[in-house]
Amino acid sequence: MIKIDIPKVDVSIIERTQVRDENEPVIKSIEGFIDIHKIPRDKGGIILFYNKKDELLFVGKARKLRQRVKKHLEDTVSPIQNHREEVYRIDVCLVEDPMERDIYETYITNKFQAKYNVDKVYYK
Repeated sequence: MIKIDIPKVDVSIIERTQVRDENEPVIKSIEGFIDIHKIPRDKGGIILFYNKKDELLFVGKARKLRQRVKKHLEDTVSPIQNHREEVYRIDVCLVEDPMERDIYETYITNKFQAKYNVDKVYYK
């Protein structure tokens, strides 16, 4: 049996509204998320989307994490485009090796039965 340790979460953001100070600029919200700037711009890794009940909705991988998260929240061809209102938390795990990203994505999708993943699914 192969043992796979899921990488630790490096960045976790939740849907929230901005509580502004007097001199603070307004942060543009993308589907209710204002902390996307915390996700590394030029790092690769795994993206996990959760709802308020802590259920895994979707697992994805990316060579450039922040750009991919934005695409999932704004794009018209994202697998979660019809379920964005369910997303409450986004976890990001930094994984630079492309092969490792692919293995983790497949493993996490099947181990935790991500609700909206349709590719690489073996549990149905």
